[in-house]
Amino acid sequence: MQPMSAPSVPDPFGMARTAAGQWAERTATQRHDVAVILGSGWLAAADRLGQVATDVSTADLAGFPPPSVPGHSGVIRSIIDSQGRRIMAFLGRVHLYEGHCADTVVHAVRTAVMAGCNVVLLTNAAGAVNTSYAVGQPVLIADHLNLTGQSPLTGPMPPEPFDFRFIDMTDAYSPRLRQAARSIDPTLAEGVYAAFHGPQFETPAEIRMAGRLGADLVGMSTVLETIAARHMGAEVLACSLVTNMAAGLVPEAINHDDVLAVGRDSALQLGGLLAEMISRL
Repeated sequence: MQPMSAPSVPDPFGMARTAAGQWAERTATQRHDVAVILGSGWLAAADRLGQVATDVSTADLAGFPPPSVPGHSGVIRSIIDSQGRRIMAFLGRVHLYEGHCADTVVHAVRTAVMAGCNVVLLTNAAGAVNTSYAVGQPVLIADHLNLTGQSPLTGPMPPEPFDFRFIDMTDAYSPRLRQAARSIDPTLAEGVYAAFHGPQFETPAEIRMAGRLGADLVGMSTVLETIAARHMGAEVLACSLVTNMAAGLVPEAINHDDVLAVGRDSALQLGGLLAEMISRL
C-alpha cells in the first residue's frame, strides 16, 4: 500500500518563480550558478564552499515550510567561490515524512533552477546496504530506486516551458559530473540509492528487499529532488555519506543522533570535496 499524499500546492512553479525573485532581491544578485542541498549532518560543509555573501531565512521566501528535523536549518546561504561562481546553499531540506507533498519537498530545487542554477548538487545521510562500504565514507549516487510512491510530476500539466511529464531518467545523475568528482578522488565509490518514505528506519526485511532490487544505499530524500531538477533541465550530482550500516547488517540499533554525529565528524572534509567538485564544473 502506497503512502497517502499531502495536499498538493496549487501553483508550484509559480511559487518557485516568486521565491526565486524574492531570493534575488535579498541577495542583490540576479543569478546564481550552482545549488547545493545539504542533508543530515552536512551543515558544516557549507563553511568550505567559499565566502559567505548573505544568509536568507526560508521564512522570508514564498513556499518554504520550516524544517522540523534536527540537523536541518531553515537558511539558504549565498556563497561566492574562488572562481566567482554564485552558490545557493540550502542548509537543510524538508521531507515527505514531515507531512509535505512532493511539490513542497522539491520546492528548493525548483526555486534554485528558477534562480539560474543549472547544476544541482544533492547530499544526504544514508544507510549502507552494500557491506563493502564503511561508516563515514562518501559514495556518489549513480542511479536510484524511487520506493516512496511519490513523484513531483504527478498532477496537472506543468506550465511552459516545462509542459511535459515523461522525462528520461537514464542519466539522471550526470556522468560528466560523476567523472569530474572521480578525477578529484579516484577512490570514490558509486552506488544505487533507494529512497523510502520514512520516517521510521527500514526493517531488515526491507533492507534485504532493497538489496535484491539492486540498492547499495538507503535513505529518505534526494530522488524527488533529482526528478524535479532533471525535469527542469538541470544537471544533478548526488553524494551520500554512509552514516550507518542498514538494519539487520549489524547488531546495534540505528539512532538518528549517531547519524548526525557521523555527519559532523566528516562535514569539513566533505565540504572540501564539494568545493573542489564545484571548481571543476
